[in-house]
Amino acid sequence: MPTLYLIPNILSDSNDGDFFSLHVKKQVHHLRHFIVENEKAARALIKKLELATPQPELVIHLWNEHSRKEDLPEVAELLQQHDTGIISEAGLPCVADPGADIVKWAHSKGIPVVPLPGASSIFMALMASGMSGQSFVFHGYLPIDKPMRSKKLKEMEMQASRLNQTQLFMEAPYRNNQLLEDVIKNCLPETRLCIAMNITAPDEFIKTQTLKQWAAQKPDLHKKPVIFVMGK
Repeated sequence: MPTLYLIPNILSDSNDGDFFSLHVKKQVHHLRHFIVENEKAARALIKKLELATPQPELVIHLWNEHSRKEDLPEVAELLQQHDTGIISEAGLPCVADPGADIVKWAHSKGIPVVPLPGASSIFMALMASGMSGQSFVFHGYLPIDKPMRSKKLKEMEMQASRLNQTQLFMEAPYRNNQLLEDVIKNCLPETRLCIAMNITAPDEFIKTQTLKQWAAQKPDLHKKPVIFVMGK
């Protein structure tokens, strides 16, 4: 029976081959077939993993936010015939990533699924935030519509305060500064916010403080990967 491997990707271009455990490299060394969110990012990772098969001989199938469930049969044929790896653009596959559809299908057909250990910017931000790791929610991208975003932020703040439930969210890198402004505008000054930027990169920045403190001195988050963590 073929196996589906969930392969963690790097978080920063500065991460080298030592970023991955020997266990991960051994598990994927034989793979020739891959389902990937972004081919360029996947090939960069594959190079670091030093697979047995040269890159020109690999079979790479794209599966991202533009893929449709109608495209599943083509992917299904691959999974039923070969050991296959799923690679996200960054971090862990199927976490804030469309690869979950593939894993769901694999389970329905009895195909073994093997998750491999690696870094997640979401969980690393939670770890470093100083906020509750017992109860938390990852919201992904917040609404772009201003009134809807304002409502969402206030709901998240209320959940954080009432339930001591940590709220994690993100934004497209070019809209990070705007999102921070919206958080400061719509939430209470004493609400705590962690900004975790460029995790694992040489210029990594992780800091938790109140929105009143952030309002007094806002960092420049433009075009940088950021996880926002709101809580008590």
